[in-house]
Amino acid sequence: MNERTVRERGTLMAELPAQERPRERLAHFGAQVLSNAELIALVLGTGRLGESALSVGERLLDHVGGLRELVDVQVNELRQVPGVGLAKAVAVLAAIELGRRLQMSPGAELRKISSPHEAALYLMEKLRFLRKEHFVTIHLDTKHQVLGEEIASIGSLNASIVHPREIFKTAVKRSAAAIICAHNHPSGDPTPSQEDVDVTQRLVSAGRILGVEVLDHIVIGDKRYISLRERGFMTSSG
Repeated sequence: MNERTVRERGTLMAELPAQERPRERLAHFGAQVLSNAELIALVLGTGRLGESALSVGERLLDHVGGLRELVDVQVNELRQVPGVGLAKAVAVLAAIELGRRLQMSPGAELRKISSPHEAALYLMEKLRFLRKEHFVTIHLDTKHQVLGEEIASIGSLNASIVHPREIFKTAVKRSAAAIICAHNHPSGDPTPSQEDVDVTQRLVSAGRILGVEVLDHIVIGDKRYISLRERGFMTSSG
């Protein structure tokens, strides 16, 4: 914790010199110069009686364990922080979700994915820190350029949650020629389970019927991944 943070913990925002207030600093120097706590303070808007928004922002980050943990935090957990009610909690989560969607949205130039390694790089930073399993599908055109992606399910991977009907619905709507499936293991170990293999084989079979090829299923761990195609599991069970 830097000297400025310690000094400001008990200081109201209005008591700070104008050039040190987050709003004024952002306006003059840009958002990139602000600390994580200052950005959170601007999202919160106000603090509470006798405490600045910056101090509340610092405690919020301390409470959840840092900025990375905000990607999977719940409203009720944020509301445990004194000074953070429902309105402030949902504002923080809305800001995090906007950042996530920006990161996941395809750019003007379509990105091509030609290998499991490229697919893993595309998804690694989006999935590796999540505390629940997220099953994602990447939709590709005939040249394997990314048309879009979708979170198909959140929760432990099983056949009832990851149903082919839901997986292929958006892919067909986008006229995707192929999809890449992926999900994260919150433990950080990307070793596929038997359930991972079974679900993959069901999706391969369904894709053949629908004319949408399942190119791979990537399991994301912490800076590691496993491609089920490279492991020889991309064969249908029927």
